[in-house]
Amino acid sequence: MTDERYRVQSLGRALDLLDKIAESGQAGARLTDLARDIGLSKPAAYAILVTLRARGIVTDIGEGMTRRYRLGLSLLRLGDLAVSNTGLADIALPILRDLTQMIGMTSRVAMMDDGFAVVIGRVDAPGAIRFNAALGRRERPHCSGVGKVLLAAMPRANALELVERVGHPPRTPKTLSTIEALNADLDQIAVRHYAIDDEEDHEGIICVAAAVFGRDGQTVGAISVTTLKQLLPLEAVGSIAGPLVQHADLISRALGGPSAAEAWLLRPQG
Repeated sequence: MTDERYRVQSLGRALDLLDKIAESGQAGARLTDLARDIGLSKPAAYAILVTLRARGIVTDIGEGMTRRYRLGLSLLRLGDLAVSNTGLADIALPILRDLTQMIGMTSRVAMMDDGFAVVIGRVDAPGAIRFNAALGRRERPHCSGVGKVLLAAMPRANALELVERVGHPPRTPKTLSTIEALNADLDQIAVRHYAIDDEEDHEGIICVAAAVFGRDGQTVGAISVTTLKQLLPLEAVGSIAGPLVQHADLISRALGGPSAAEAWLLRPQG
């Protein structure tokens, strides 16, 4: 609980100003409008803006009555530092808890490491069912949901080269163990924005995965939900794919990245 005694009012006002400037977008905001919106006198608002401008937190364009204030590039540097200092799992886990509570399935976050999908965070579903999803577990990319969605987001030549390097042995009778079958599945994933592991890694287990994108629009990892195949037939996958992609988007946005719809549209070809 925040202790009001330790709040610095002038700093709060400065942050309020930044919020209002952010809302104004590229057009910027006028001093008169900013002062009115946060309940400050023009001299007080101006004094804060001059201080923020000196530190590169805001910038101004125009002169006199046409002067407008916009966010400065120092915020970009601070934002990059904030993201780099916060691990993917730290950001993802609170969002995965909400996803698991919503759909009642175990959720995970993973990233690609040396050609394998590695689980770095997990939220177990309520109940007695527990899946073999130990943190640090390496999964072959051609047969796991998180692996396939990360492959699909890569330039296709790079993805297939990776699969050939790490191998694509059959894990179950349903594993897509030929490059032709996997390539066709990657095409479908790129269109629908999520991958399905339909008993391809473990018999009786189905997994649905969506990619997470960073500031540069490239994948930084993926999230997935897992359950028994008898509880989620293929025709019902669409009912949980929407919430899954939406929660992946929340993580991407927290990292400064684009939504799935934006990122997949710009996916590198070849």
